[in-house]
Amino acid sequence: MKTNISFLQLAGLMAAVILVAASCKPTKTRQADDGRPNIIFIMSDDHAYQAISAYMDHLIETPNIDRIASEGMLFSNACVSNSICAPSRAVIFTGKHSHLNGKIDNRFPFDTTQITFPQLLQQAGYQTAIFGKLHFGNNPKGFDQFKILPGQGTYYNPDFITKNEGKIQVEGYTTDIITDMTLDWLEEERDPDEPFFLAYWHKAPHREWLPAERHYKEYIHKTFPEPATLFDDYEGRGSAAKEAEMNLLTHMNWAGDSKIYPEVMDELGIPETVGWDKGAFEREVGRQTPEQRASWDAVYGPMNEDFKKRYPSMTEKEKMQWRYQRYMQDYLGSIAAVDENVGRVLDYLDEQGLAENTLVVYTSDQGFYLGEHGWFDKRFIYEESFKTPLLARWPGVIEPGSANDQMVQNLDFAQTILDAAGVTVPTDMQGESLIPLFRGEEEDWDRDAVYYHYYEYPSVHMVKRHYGIVTREYKLAHFYYDVDEWELYDRLQDPQEMLNVYDDPGYADIVMELKTKLAELRVKYKDSEDLDQKYIQKYLEK
Repeated sequence: MKTNISFLQLAGLMAAVILVAASCKPTKTRQADDGRPNIIFIMSDDHAYQAISAYMDHLIETPNIDRIASEGMLFSNACVSNSICAPSRAVIFTGKHSHLNGKIDNRFPFDTTQITFPQLLQQAGYQTAIFGKLHFGNNPKGFDQFKILPGQGTYYNPDFITKNEGKIQVEGYTTDIITDMTLDWLEEERDPDEPFFLAYWHKAPHREWLPAERHYKEYIHKTFPEPATLFDDYEGRGSAAKEAEMNLLTHMNWAGDSKIYPEVMDELGIPETVGWDKGAFEREVGRQTPEQRASWDAVYGPMNEDFKKRYPSMTEKEKMQWRYQRYMQDYLGSIAAVDENVGRVLDYLDEQGLAENTLVVYTSDQGFYLGEHGWFDKRFIYEESFKTPLLARWPGVIEPGSANDQMVQNLDFAQTILDAAGVTVPTDMQGESLIPLFRGEEEDWDRDAVYYHYYEYPSVHMVKRHYGIVTREYKLAHFYYDVDEWELYDRLQDPQEMLNVYDDPGYADIVMELKTKLAELRVKYKDSEDLDQKYIQKYLEK
């Protein structure tokens, strides 16, 4: 009996030791203890600032994205340097304008010898991972883990290019899957003793705008206010606005974009808008499983039947209004899933005690037209394309509920993230760290103008090549290549940019001043007419 009691006492003592040891063991939720912040960089694709309720709440409520602003800072003058997907991402990764990093448009390959900020973070001891849409290159440098969509990716049952598993396909809805991968890495793979950088990059709401089932059932019945410029006739502006091919009625695909079934188009005699119109529908909707397709048809089938009855007697104005509503239903429905999933990540940070030492940034790779000027897409230096959402939360650094209206740009993201991580910024990066603005130290911010340059012409949407300068008060743009036209907009007096005042004598001094500043920016950022001609020639050769 005595031996038995001794054994039990010994067993109890061992159990206690094991429990104490277990309580001291690092868990996946523990924060790194070296003082460096974790960084989560959230980016969606083509997410217009007009579709974030922290900016404007007339279209959609985005409570989870808004949390980043209410608990951090909202930037009202954030913008891009080249409003098109892959070039914008190259600018973000390299901290250099397109003419220096070489990724001027979606056609040219990315120069993989360029040093990107994730590489520098990785070298400095950060764990690095990216999940979602990269849009250029299949083996991104500087990431310990990646699972990225090939090219544009798809909304349903997407393929992924992965670091460890090769190419895989995952059943489900892309926005949810990207978030699942992100949370799985946070929970299972990261080392809790080291800080991390996580790029959580969504495909949505990029064209062709397929919402999740839970959202299209709701959004297809919604009606949205029309923008004041939906029926813009482009008077008062130059040839660029008049010749762009982004009009909702005449340039948006009927099948791929508006979700009119190809057989309904044939029945009504509606021709394809472009060569990939029906193909886009088949590529996206045709990728669904039988169960997913049945649910889709239960909602979009009745819409098609109603359209068949209405179309023959619809006026051009009614067709435009119908297409605008269809566009908004799917575009905003896609954003609803982004907002929900951003909430999942923010909740995880809160629940696991990671929020206090984590910088969270939300942005888009550029702005987007939501029917303003009758348009969809981007590319222009004009406001809805040029301006991008930017919200940041960093407890202890950014005051909750703060706002900033300085001219900041996606060119600044690399420097900002490196600065936050305490990593030396390469001298050839061209942006500025936003950390002083995070701290409310605006006196340390000396930029009063930003530089913009768009190259992809002649090409899809036919937006002419142009470069320009933008201040808080004015916007001056030079359209070139097949034209030589200048445009000036008074951003304060004409926020919808309806009137080009370049030739107005009352603005002559402003034109002269801005042209001088523009020339100085071209020199500062190492852009020139010689480079313009170089890229034109390469484009023609390609």
